[in-house]
Amino acid sequence: MIYKEITDKILKCFYKVYNELGYGFLEKVYEKAMFIELSREGLDAKTQYGIEIFYDGCLIGEYCADILVNEKIIIELKAVDFIRKEHEAQLLNYLKATKIEIGFLLNFGKKPMFKRMIFSNENKNPYLLV
Repeated sequence: MIYKEITDKILKCFYKVYNELGYGFLEKVYEKAMFIELSREGLDAKTQYGIEIFYDGCLIGEYCADILVNEKIIIELKAVDFIRKEHEAQLLNYLKATKIEIGFLLNFGKKPMFKRMIFSNENKNPYLLV
């Protein structure tokens, strides 16, 4: 598994935050708590990581991923009842638009849920990675 040590720490932080805060807060609360826990685990975490979106070599917009860890893993946070296909598509598009290959969708819903996604750089459109 790619970056197993980092991904294990991310999941440890996710469950620690979930067990402490539980269900019902806004995503921003979980983002701040995750940042604290990731930092305590010795990981380099950046919140609201800017992702530039290109079309045919032209910059057409910018989005923000919730957390970037060690310049290697994007974390997208949700606080909803269920992870939906749209949430998965959002994370997948972040991976497509960057050179980052691993992403986590962490849901602080009624039950803690996560999805790990991989999108290899060899499968990416080079025009998106300007």
